Amino acid sequence: MTASEHPRGEKSAAPDPQPFKRPLVIGIGGGSGSGKTTISRALAAALGPDSVVAIEQDSYYRDLAHLPFEERARVNFDHPDAIELPLLLEHVDALCAGRTVRKPCYDFEHHVRAADKDVLHPRPVLLIEGILVLHDEELRKRIDLKLFVDTAADIRLMRRIRRDLEQRGRTFGQIRRQYYESVRPMHLAFVEPSKHWADVIIPEGGQNRVALDFILGRVREFIREYRK
Repeated sequence: MTASEHPRGEKSAAPDPQPFKRPLVIGIGGGSGSGKTTISRALAAALGPDSVVAIEQDSYYRDLAHLPFEERARVNFDHPDAIELPLLLEHVDALCAGRTVRKPCYDFEHHVRAADKDVLHPRPVLLIEGILVLHDEELRKRIDLKLFVDTAADIRLMRRIRRDLEQRGRTFGQIRRQYYESVRPMHLAFVEPSKHWADVIIPEGGQNRVALDFILGRVREFIREYRK
């Protein structure tokens, strides 16, 4: 009789796989152009691809392909309703449960979802970055460490102008109109108040090495315990 068989010839059940450990979920909020992406990329680079998976809230803008382009351009993308929150929550829950997800890719020039999708695999640390990450209660419930990147409005505006001109195919007139009609009022209504929920407030974004080193120390400690 082999070790894997019972006396009656029945094979013993394979041992249950080790359950997936829930990752450390870090939410990075703050105004447009505050330096959230810089913080997220710095954390990911310091910890390595085997330790971190990142989700950008901007990837979950609703697909507006059913609207004429002129109507798409008038949508308030800084309002919480512009985000397909149920899908974002579904993907966060899946990664926390050890499942792979296919994250949408957004075409910011044409305001539609691209055909391609990014495959994300679960990792010990999950980063979620976006202006409204700390606004929604359901998303906050899933976040273990809440960060708010606090940068002066004039610096944020200059960064946004440069990004939208160079990366998103916008004209200066479009950027100016969007800033006054939606970016600034939505920041005051939703983004700035979400600072109240932050565990750590980071002044000046990625330029703040002291705050970044402090957070990295805490996260590395979690990863060591996670892998024991």
